[in-house]
Amino acid sequence: MQLWIDADACPGAIKEIIIRAALKREVKTIFVANKIIILPQSVWLENVQVPLGPDRVDQYIVEHAQAGDLIVSQDIPLAAELVSREAVVMSPHGVLFTPNNMAEKLSHRNFLQEMRDAGLVTGGPKPFGDKEKRAFANTFDQTLNRLLQAGS
Repeated sequence: MQLWIDADACPGAIKEIIIRAALKREVKTIFVANKIIILPQSVWLENVQVPLGPDRVDQYIVEHAQAGDLIVSQDIPLAAELVSREAVVMSPHGVLFTPNNMAEKLSHRNFLQEMRDAGLVTGGPKPFGDKEKRAFANTFDQTLNRLLQAGS
């Protein structure tokens, strides 16, 4: 089991939680971005820099993640692809993407995209604060523990 982080838009506070957990539990964690991500030096942490371009980070993660891996991303189409391959995906806000909620999440995302494409303002993402950080930390810890226990 490995952790894959869609690191381009991952909040710094979430990266810190992930790094601490990866080092403590000795789990290989790969941060994928189109820029260099500064990480502590460790055999458990890796930065993969992909070329600039639409969905290059997503493509890399899809090509390398496996069933049972945990991926952190807020990209709904990426989550849908990975969930269909039996990977575990969660957002930086602590939302688990599952086969049961994926259709609804995709539908909502596509609706908002259509509104943006039509020129309607839909607002930006919710502000990221302590509440979101706690929600992520709780879901991440529970999910990581479950996956590690299943793998032992």
